[in-house]
Amino acid sequence: MTLRPLLKQRAGVRRAIREFFDARGFVEVDTPVLGVEVLPEAHIDPIQVQLADGQVRWLQASPELLMKRLVAMGSGAMYQVAPAFRDGERGPWHDVEFQLLEWYAPGTNADDAAELLEKLCETVLGTTGLERLDCAEVFSEHAKIDPLKATSDDWLAAVRRAGVVMPDGLGSLPGAEIADRCFEMLLSEVVQPRLGHERPVLLEAWPVSQAAFARIDPARPTTARRFELFVRGVELANGWEEDTGREELAARISAANTVREAEGRMVLPFPERLLEAHGPAMPEGVGVALGFDRLVMLAAQAETIDAVRSFPAGGTGRSLPPSPPSSSSR
Repeated sequence: MTLRPLLKQRAGVRRAIREFFDARGFVEVDTPVLGVEVLPEAHIDPIQVQLADGQVRWLQASPELLMKRLVAMGSGAMYQVAPAFRDGERGPWHDVEFQLLEWYAPGTNADDAAELLEKLCETVLGTTGLERLDCAEVFSEHAKIDPLKATSDDWLAAVRRAGVVMPDGLGSLPGAEIADRCFEMLLSEVVQPRLGHERPVLLEAWPVSQAAFARIDPARPTTARRFELFVRGVELANGWEEDTGREELAARISAANTVREAEGRMVLPFPERLLEAHGPAMPEGVGVALGFDRLVMLAAQAETIDAVRSFPAGGTGRSLPPSPPSSSSR
């Protein structure tokens, strides 16, 4: 794709997103990219910025932290397309800097989110329908393991059966960490490539160990109200029904930092302002993050996000095919 059609494709997808959310009563917002706090997660490394006056800021890994604070302040339903930054990430569908579409819908649940995602994919990608699948059932079918009952030995055996290359020292980790690592490897290498080829797939009811900041399902306490959207084998979005409890958020951040410390990575500071926002002022609802570059990639039927970005890999430029010859004599 030459440059002008590429720019028009991205602009068209962005315009379709705005029209889609505006028509449903969402308000477009913007939040700072450079924040005073960061939301610690076990396997996402934010980028730290040292200012000239000695203060520390963080390039946001997603707008989640500040958008949640807006929710607690009474924003109502909102969305934005924002730059996000994650250190050490680079691949066909990843980069250190990328664009995220993120939205929050207070007073809604996973069923509402499924309906919205179905319509969004229909609008932007021209798909029809949405298949909702249970995470445990999908893992049992494709990876031959029940993620709600498996032991660490079961996980290691499943990875070996699937022929997935295991990192050195995996078997010496604590059992819970083995399970999490194996879950992620089997998801990306075995399960994900099989999903969403006939219609978008929403994978739901994730194991509690993979809850992130989702609330635990009271009707099925071994699972969390988390979901991920897959289209043509690509993970396009993830979201959940938010856990609004302050103590629960603090506990999950502590658990994430424990994993980071065990892996020799930086223990991140607690986001005190976000913790203060949780509790009575934080309404229940759903938050979703969707990879904008991946959405454009799928809309263009491209294989990588670099194919649909004007400046991939940190703004180093892109290799474009030559433009067709002009009919002008000058």
